[in-house]
Amino acid sequence: MSAFVTLSTGQRMPVVGLGTWKSAPGQVKQAVLAALDCGYRHIDCAAAYRNEQEVGEALAIRVGPGKALRRDELFITSKLWNTKHDPQDVEEACRTSVAHLGLSYLDLFLMHWPMAFQRGEELMPRREDGSICYSDAHYRDTWAAMESLVDKGLVKAIGLSNFNARQTDDIIAMARHKPAVNQVECHPYLSQADLLSHSRSVAVCVTAYSPLGSGDRPWASPDEPSVLHDPGLVAMAKRHQKTPAQLILRWNVQRGVACIPKSVTPSRIQENLQVFDFSLSEDDVKLIETLNRNERFIIPTVEKNGKRVWRDAEHPHFPFNDPY
Repeated sequence: MSAFVTLSTGQRMPVVGLGTWKSAPGQVKQAVLAALDCGYRHIDCAAAYRNEQEVGEALAIRVGPGKALRRDELFITSKLWNTKHDPQDVEEACRTSVAHLGLSYLDLFLMHWPMAFQRGEELMPRREDGSICYSDAHYRDTWAAMESLVDKGLVKAIGLSNFNARQTDDIIAMARHKPAVNQVECHPYLSQADLLSHSRSVAVCVTAYSPLGSGDRPWASPDEPSVLHDPGLVAMAKRHQKTPAQLILRWNVQRGVACIPKSVTPSRIQENLQVFDFSLSEDDVKLIETLNRNERFIIPTVEKNGKRVWRDAEHPHFPFNDPY
């Protein structure tokens, strides 16, 4: 089993990377150092996580001439935030991430969501009533601006995140540089079988974010199911003498899906990389597939008339109204 997936660009992307969403300032630097020291070569970042400068501090300690690692041994991803979809904002946003990370280029730059928000420096531009201010910038125009980043050598590849199959096809139909990756929420309760099959057919690699179900998501409620505590997965993990986390990561890796589990705990960071010394049987895989309930954990909701509803469902480019 290869520890890499090969992208349509020919790049080899390590199949397990370190996620940095929700890693607090003060923690993320140590997490990145711990990850690099135990063998990670893929770090997943984003402007919206507001911690790229600290990731950059860790990279500066370990990467470069005379240091432990060469830049070309690493695979670093960042993402364009929703407020930077206007084509004239794209290059500056990318250069800001590159500078914060202390790099001269990114291996992969993703459009974080297909939905554009109002231009500006505020991450979540809101009206008086708390609703988000949207922009009508179309993701196709944003993509065309991202393509010029490849031409300029600022990024080696570009890709998507949170796009559905129809939107992915929409991009592919007009693209000079095809999307190499679509990064989506994916775990045993949201197995993404249809999207995965579609992505394979168009040579787009799938990366799973929140591959362990993101138990620490800020809006989790105590009564929501926890993937890591699923009785079937816990029992299967025991049989393999692995943790439930390792089992779940192995399942995705075996499907050719890259994973970017987030942790700031050195022992867990190491554990999440130890998924190459065992494999799941066909029966194991079939059993895990039966757990799918198309349950999204990572989708902002708001209270409306006493009900929890998807915050951005009214956005013309909201991706999750389609089945996949």
